[in-house]
Amino acid sequence: MRLVTFSDEKGTRIGVHDAASNSIVDLAATTRLPKDMNAFIALGGNGLKRARAAVKSGEGRIAFDSVKLLAPIPRPLRNVLCVGKNYFDHAHEFHNSGVDASAGKNAIPELPIPFTKWPNSVIGPGEPIPSYLDYTHSTDYEGELGVVIGPGGRGIAKKDAYDHVYGYTVINDATARTLQNAHRQWFLGKSLDGYCPMGPCIVTADEVKDVTQLRLITRVNGETRQDAMVSQLIFDIPTLIETFSRVMTLEPGDLIATGTCAGVGIGFNPPKYLHKGDVVAITIEPIGTLENPVE
Repeated sequence: MRLVTFSDEKGTRIGVHDAASNSIVDLAATTRLPKDMNAFIALGGNGLKRARAAVKSGEGRIAFDSVKLLAPIPRPLRNVLCVGKNYFDHAHEFHNSGVDASAGKNAIPELPIPFTKWPNSVIGPGEPIPSYLDYTHSTDYEGELGVVIGPGGRGIAKKDAYDHVYGYTVINDATARTLQNAHRQWFLGKSLDGYCPMGPCIVTADEVKDVTQLRLITRVNGETRQDAMVSQLIFDIPTLIETFSRVMTLEPGDLIATGTCAGVGIGFNPPKYLHKGDVVAITIEPIGTLENPVE
């Protein structure tokens, strides 16, 4: 299923996007399911079962074009978990950029490099990335696959990791590069308000047969900048889940941004930073395209 958070004159709630009919099944209209995605994810399989029944009934459908899509999880309950330098080509381009304050002698990290993004950074499809908040004028894009945690847990083994994946979304790990470098720690440069576009939906895990075969493409003003397969991750999704859960209890609705591939703005000479009027579009099928203008 394609789970979405949307708003109209009746307020904000969750639904299922039926791409075939280009409609949304309003789950609040026909069920007693929560209107909030975090609360819905916490219901686990029971919530999904009830949502599928609502879709099958055909009731509560509204036109997709009549609503505004929000980030599928507009307000994460905790920071978005992220991983730096997690594609081989990007690790090399970032190592050579002069911005990598974490750099040692080796471009390829021996262990995952974790950081987080503040919940206030999340915005939805179509919402402007507020680059004017970056007083260093060095805003960059990073297309990434986002993993949504379902059943939580601590000490999750790699062999069991996919049992804890609820679904997948698209994330733009927008970054103020000068801040990222100046503070020698990535949190500030990654956590500006509006610097985590997310969407357009959460595709439930059962819809993705092999996540490693998903392809990520980022375009800026129609120009292809990034193009990679998820199979090119240095540390795969089970490794990331195992790594995080060794030290913290993962909870339903937690988000892991798995890393970006080569082709970010800082990798060009001179850098191709984002400017007012640019449009960033990140596509990962079957999730869809996350598109945001820059202001």
